[in-house]
Amino acid sequence: MRDESEHASTVACQVTVAVGLPGDPAVLLCAQLMYDVTDPYAVRLSLGAPEAQKPVDWFFARSLLEEGLCRPAGLGNVLVSPPHRCHRDSVAIVVRSATGSARIEVPAPETAEFLRRSHALVPAGEESAHVDIDRGLAALMNSCE
Repeated sequence: MRDESEHASTVACQVTVAVGLPGDPAVLLCAQLMYDVTDPYAVRLSLGAPEAQKPVDWFFARSLLEEGLCRPAGLGNVLVSPPHRCHRDSVAIVVRSATGSARIEVPAPETAEFLRRSHALVPAGEESAHVDIDRGLAALMNSCE
C-alpha cells in the first residue's frame, strides 16, 4: 500500500485489484480507495485511478466496507464479503448496475489499514459532526436555479 494522503482531511490508498466480469477471467487494475472528511459516511473506490483519464468510481458506506471485512454485508448495488478460504488475502466487493456487475478483489490488509487511517480522521459514530448541512443545502439550492 502506498500512502497518498493529500492532506489531513483525506486518506488515499493505491492498490492493485482483480476485477472479474461474469464469464470473463479477472484482470488486474490499479485502483484507489479514498476517504474525505467532507463526505464522512462514504468511501470511494476508483478503478483505473490514478492512471486512467476517466476512472470508474463507486461510492459506498465506510461502515459497509468495515462490516464486510468480518462478514458478508450489503444489499442492492454493493456487496462486500470477507476473505474466504479461496481468497484469503482479499475482500470481495461486488458492484452491480443496470448494465451488469463486477467482482473486485481488494487486498484485505490494505483495506483494513485504509479503514484504520480513516477512523483516525473521523471515528465511527462521529461522522455527523463533520457534515456541513449549510454547504449541502446551498449546493442543492444552486442546482435548482
